[in-house]
Amino acid sequence: MNTMNKLLSPILLIAGVVLVVVSLIMDISGSTSALRGPMLVIGMVAFFVGLYLVPTQKHHRKIVHVIFLFPLLFTFAVTVIIPLVLGICYSFTDWTGIRFSQLVGLQNYLTMFKDPAFIWSILITFIFVALNMVLINLVGFLLALLCTSGLKGGGFFRASYFLPNLIGGIVLGYIWQFVFNNVIIGLTDNISWLAKSKTALFAIVIVYIWQYAGYIMLIYITGLTQIPGDVLEAARIDGASPTQTLFRIKIPMIASPITICTFLTLTSAFKQFDVNMALTNGAGSVASFLGNYLSNGTQMLALNIYNTAISKNNYALGQAKAVFFFIILAIVSLIQVRISNKKEVEL
Repeated sequence: MNTMNKLLSPILLIAGVVLVVVSLIMDISGSTSALRGPMLVIGMVAFFVGLYLVPTQKHHRKIVHVIFLFPLLFTFAVTVIIPLVLGICYSFTDWTGIRFSQLVGLQNYLTMFKDPAFIWSILITFIFVALNMVLINLVGFLLALLCTSGLKGGGFFRASYFLPNLIGGIVLGYIWQFVFNNVIIGLTDNISWLAKSKTALFAIVIVYIWQYAGYIMLIYITGLTQIPGDVLEAARIDGASPTQTLFRIKIPMIASPITICTFLTLTSAFKQFDVNMALTNGAGSVASFLGNYLSNGTQMLALNIYNTAISKNNYALGQAKAVFFFIILAIVSLIQVRISNKKEVEL
């Protein structure tokens, strides 16, 4: 059997590599042959079968692990790593979404920072993120305390609070658009909250809290239910009040869920797009910002990037904004995780 493997393994490995390379060359060269796809699949299968048949006992388990991990790693590389690298490269060109003709260096980045509408989008995005990080975690934690307090019908309340998270952001936005324009309008001098840039942002915050707080609640519920009952019982016997138990026992013992929830709300709020698009589509007037009148007073960063690339058909500039957005999100996320982990150790 080992002799057969020694003969068959290199043949399959070489044949697999040759078929994959030939199929890729055919694709890059613009060949319309129907054999490209089958050759690529057969080549990959042959390569991994040959890899599996490599006659070595020492590294065989590692080879099997690589084979099983490859589909996940390949998918991650194709959908995340490669597009990220290509996107960074395209941001230095005049890319049209299909092809580019020349390198423009930092021109897209310089144009981006000269746009007052983009600077405004960054500003209101940070305001939106700050409000949501505090309010969503506060509301989610209070709901978790309510659902773990032994209240009758706790399961019903959990499902009810989580239900808005199952509704798509676009649908949710149109539902709340009706609420703001037809129900709440009578409370604000017959002017919809969505018609004013100052109140429209807070309207988006309200909708986003309503959608996302139930999801955060479930994470806090998991943390609260894992607190040992004997610890809470000992605190009660020692005469600790509910407030003391909350701040000195429960909150320190769910430091890890707090870190997770803070990270999730931070990244999710930064990437907010669908609710923003459905509620206001970025509309809202700003009388004066950096000496300019703006008509996109509620357009947050993700929507600004989308409109630049799709609506204005400026893919290169949109890609430059997306790269800058990625850098901001990465830096803020790393800082937040570092601070949260430090606080977690202290607690």
